[in-house]
Amino acid sequence: MKDFTSPISVKRIAEPTVRRLSLYLRFLEDFEKAGRATISSGELAHVGHTTSAQVRKDLSFFGSFGKRGLGYDTGALTAQIRRILGLDRTWKVVIVGAGKIGSALAQHRGFRERGFDVVGIFDVDPHRVGYMLDGVSISDVKGLEAIVRRLEAEIAVLAVPPEVAQGIATRLSKAGVHAILDFSTEPLKVPADVTVRSMNLAMEMEILSFALANR
Repeated sequence: MKDFTSPISVKRIAEPTVRRLSLYLRFLEDFEKAGRATISSGELAHVGHTTSAQVRKDLSFFGSFGKRGLGYDTGALTAQIRRILGLDRTWKVVIVGAGKIGSALAQHRGFRERGFDVVGIFDVDPHRVGYMLDGVSISDVKGLEAIVRRLEAEIAVLAVPPEVAQGIATRLSKAGVHAILDFSTEPLKVPADVTVRSMNLAMEMEILSFALANR
């Protein structure tokens, strides 16, 4: 198997491709735990509800993997996709907003297992500041910039009301955060080098509602 280590231009990689890579990784990890040494594009396609051609195309963006007729080395491909997704390192994460959503995310075990280490939590409520969530003390949002810089956080999760989301996002950007997961549903204006992903839970429920109503 060829190890492809040159930088990838993310501008030409469509988001659905990245989503499928994330799915492939989970399936590969399951196959690896089950003791499977090799896996075919057909098997990955089956569990991922896509086609063998699509699997091969998705992987071809990042190099040459596997051998025709022999399939992919499960462990090697798992390691390669983890590297492609940036999961071969630990990312420092801060959460702004220690309400129900923020608290649940701070205690989500899956984050640390995937390499996302929650190093800071912030809130405006004096009754929450100073309390511990999964070993991390909740800090006053007034000190956001200084603490984020000191912690060298790279990713932030926004679980704040929409009316304050833009202000917090601006402060985070100035403090050196380059990736934001936003639960506020407020469209955010950030510098070009900051990536924002919005999680609109109401919209996701509406999509589920549509699926049920149109079965």
